[in-house]
Amino acid sequence: MRAAALGALARLGALTAGDVASALAGGPPVVRRRAVDAAVEVRCKGSRSTLVRAVTGALDDTDPLVVVGAAWFLGERRHRPAVPVLAATATGHGDVRCREAAVAALGAIGDPAGLPAVLLALGDKATVRRRATVALAGFDDPRVEAALRAAAVDRDWQVRQAAAELLDEAPDHDERRPLRGHDGGCS
Repeated sequence: MRAAALGALARLGALTAGDVASALAGGPPVVRRRAVDAAVEVRCKGSRSTLVRAVTGALDDTDPLVVVGAAWFLGERRHRPAVPVLAATATGHGDVRCREAAVAALGAIGDPAGLPAVLLALGDKATVRRRATVALAGFDDPRVEAALRAAAVDRDWQVRQAAAELLDEAPDHDERRPLRGHDGGCS
């Protein structure tokens, strides 16, 4: 019932940072999961302080789906102060889903302090390596191209494909090529 109430408050635009913090502090797993999922809708007083502190703390939750939701929230908000905790989650959490979500959040945030964890994640399980490869796009660092070149020969085809797409040079914006079969003239 409490999880449904959190959802209803979020849909009404009435969910507060305190509601989310309270649910994360003492609710059962289903309530904590709903709290992190609904947290992204909170835009009121406390959404930049109380809310992000509570959700960052949820990265230590015992329920992996709460951790996944917290990582997603922090990536969506691009909350740079959470980078050290996200990096620790990406490199040391026992659940692959949590590591994967933390890597994705680090890529979304793009803070240089998160890059070492993303690079380390390129040696993890295939799902994490896929996320890490895509996350590299969020960083501007000389190590990124070398990491993408290594990922381009990964044993997982999806890792290779993501790396190849990211390594592909973007066409010159001044170059105007007509569509195939269309010369640009009037008929």
